[in-house]
Amino acid sequence: MGTSVLSLRIDGELLDRLRRRAAKRGMSVQDYVVRTLVRDDFDERFQAAVERTEEFYGEAGDPGVAGPRETAGEPPGDQVRPSAGIR
Repeated sequence: MGTSVLSLRIDGELLDRLRRRAAKRGMSVQDYVVRTLVRDDFDERFQAAVERTEEFYGEAGDPGVAGPRETAGEPPGDQVRPSAGIR
């Protein structure tokens, strides 16, 4: 995978805040921004996966929505939803 250049024009105050935050972590502004973008992208992809999982299994507590265990004739067991504790 190669690299590309992205040029941004940002407000001086924002750049100062980015410099301070990056410095607290011992990072360059470039590394801080890239890491933030990667983390945000992961969060979006993870949330999309959680939503697809909930669509497949049905929302917990939805009346009339049978999950795979219920359709197989098994009693519903205690489950931890994939999105438990994630906001």
